[in-house]
Amino acid sequence: MIRLENVTKCFDTEVALDHIDLVIPDQQICGLLGTNGAGKSTMMRLICGIEKCDEGCITIHDCNVYDNPVVKKEMFFCGDSPFYFSHSNGMEMAKYLEQFYDTFRMDLFMKWMDIFRLDPKRRIGTYSKGKKKQLSILLGLASQARYLFCDESFDGLDPAMRQAVKTLLIGEMAERQLTVVVSSHNLRELEDLCDNVILLHEGKMLLTKELEEMKSRLHRIQCVFTKEGDFETLCHRIPVEHVERHDTMYAFVAHGSREEVGEAIADMKMAYLEIMPLSLEDVFIMETEVAGYDIKKLLLETM
Repeated sequence: MIRLENVTKCFDTEVALDHIDLVIPDQQICGLLGTNGAGKSTMMRLICGIEKCDEGCITIHDCNVYDNPVVKKEMFFCGDSPFYFSHSNGMEMAKYLEQFYDTFRMDLFMKWMDIFRLDPKRRIGTYSKGKKKQLSILLGLASQARYLFCDESFDGLDPAMRQAVKTLLIGEMAERQLTVVVSSHNLRELEDLCDNVILLHEGKMLLTKELEEMKSRLHRIQCVFTKEGDFETLCHRIPVEHVERHDTMYAFVAHGSREEVGEAIADMKMAYLEIMPLSLEDVFIMETEVAGYDIKKLLLETM
C-alpha cells in the first residue's frame, strides 16, 4: 500500500503539490488525472523516490521510499520521455536493468518484444515515440516490480497498440501482485482500465474514489411522463440535476443507486423511459461541480 501524508513539493516559488494525503491500495490500477501542470508527474517522481518531499512523507508498506534502495527495487517508473542510453538497443537496456532487478524475466521480455514486433537489436534512437513508450512498459513489466508507474505512457500509442498494452497490464495483474498507477489528462483513455481514480488540479487533490462506485451512483435518464406533476414528485424523492426539457421529453441526471432510482419511479407511468450509464467525463463533471470547480474548463478542454 502506498501512503502519502501531508506531501508538499515546491519548485522555486511554484507549489507543485500542496499538502496531499492519499492512500493507493495494492493490486489495482489507479488513474492519476489532471490537466497539464496539475502535479501528476511530480507525484509519481516523489512516490518513486526520484524527488524528495519538502514536507510530509511517502511510505510503501510503512517503509520510507526516498533514499531506500530496497523499496525502490519494488518500483519501476515509465517516464513521459523514457530514458535510454545513447546508441543502446532494447537488449542492452534489458541486460542493464537485469543488474538492478533480481527478478527480471529476460524470457518474458523477449516474448513480449516479439509480440509487439520490436527488434531487440535495433537502436532505440531510431524508434518512434510510441515504440519507445512500448519498450519502457515492457522493460517495467519484465522487471517484475510490484509497482509500475506509467506517466502519460499511452500518449503516442495508436488505438490497437493502446489496447494491447492494457491487455498485457491486466494479464500481469492476474498472474502476480502488481499495482499500476497511470497518469493522464485524458479521461476517455483510462475509463475502461482503472479501478480507482485521483483528480489533481494546481497541486491540490480534488477527489479520489473508486470508479465503479462513482458511476453506480449517477444515472442519466430520458423519459416522458404521462401524468402532470410526476417530475416534481420525483424531484422530492431523489436528487436530480442538469435538467433539460424538450416538449414532453425530460432529460436529467439522478443521484442514487440503480435500486433507489427504480423505487423512485416505480409507481409512475411513462410513455418513454431510458436509463443510461454516464461516462467518466460525466461523472467527474458532477463530482467536481459539487466542490465548486468547473471541470469542463479545468479538464475537458485539454482533450
